[in-house]
Amino acid sequence: MPTSNTKTVSTCAPETKQGTHVFHVVGPMREARADSIPIKDVQPRVFKALLHFIYTDSLPPLDDLEAGDHGEMIRHLLVAADRYAIERLKLLCQSILCENLDVQTVATTFALADQNHCDMLKDACIQFMTSSNAFDAVARTEGYKNLKRTCPSVTIDVLEKTCKFRKT
Repeated sequence: MPTSNTKTVSTCAPETKQGTHVFHVVGPMREARADSIPIKDVQPRVFKALLHFIYTDSLPPLDDLEAGDHGEMIRHLLVAADRYAIERLKLLCQSILCENLDVQTVATTFALADQNHCDMLKDACIQFMTSSNAFDAVARTEGYKNLKRTCPSVTIDVLEKTCKFRKT
C-alpha cells in the first residue's frame, strides 16, 4: 500500500534522450511483475526531481529552496545520477556545484566528487582550494578535518593534483 512518500513509477521504463532506459529499476523477474517497486536509497523529493529530469531533460524549478537546501538537492541529485548512470544529469549537477564552491563546502564537495567518480568536480575543488590562498581557510573547516581523518587517500590525491596544477 503506497504511503505519502511512495512514488509510483511505471515498470515500463521510457528511454531518456541519451538513448538508455531510465533506471535499472526493473531488475529481477519478481520486480518486473510488481505493481510498485520500492526505491529506498533516494529521498522522495530527489526522486521526483530525477524523474522530472528524465522526462524533460531539465531540472525542475528549485526556487522554493533556500540556498543551502538548493546545494543539498543538487548533491543528492548528483549521487542519484551516478547511481542510475544518468550522465547528462551528473554533468549538470557537477557544473552547478563547480559554480557554487566556497570555503565551507569545498572539502565535502571534493569527497562527494571522489565517491561518485566526478573528475571534473574534483579538479575544480582542488583548483579552488589552491587558489588565492584559500587553502588555509579550507583547512580550518570541519569538512576538511573530516576528509583528512576519514579519507587519507583523497588527501594524497589533492596533494598530487595540486602539484600537477602548479606545473601547468
